[in-house]
Amino acid sequence: MPPRFAKKVDSNQPCIVKDLRSIPGVTVETDHDDIIVGFRGATYWYEIKSPSEVARSGKIRQSALKPSQKKLLRDFTGHYRVVWSLGQILDDLGVTIVSP
Repeated sequence: MPPRFAKKVDSNQPCIVKDLRSIPGVTVETDHDDIIVGFRGATYWYEIKSPSEVARSGKIRQSALKPSQKKLLRDFTGHYRVVWSLGQILDDLGVTIVSP
């Protein structure tokens, strides 16, 4: 078996994970290309990219995706999404954060 190398974590991932974990009822597991989120009995799989990988069109640059990620986006029948912000995940979960 070839040696495993440390996985690169995008700079925005720790903050996103911290914020998600602060929401009651949300669970987060890391190291699953990139995170798995559980909420209300459903599982959400997210690949987190840096905002710098987003084109002006508001879409992720295809060059930022590995072939395996492109295959998942094309073929995976469960929830798998490439995101770069907490807001995108909250939209998927149907969670609204109200600021005081």
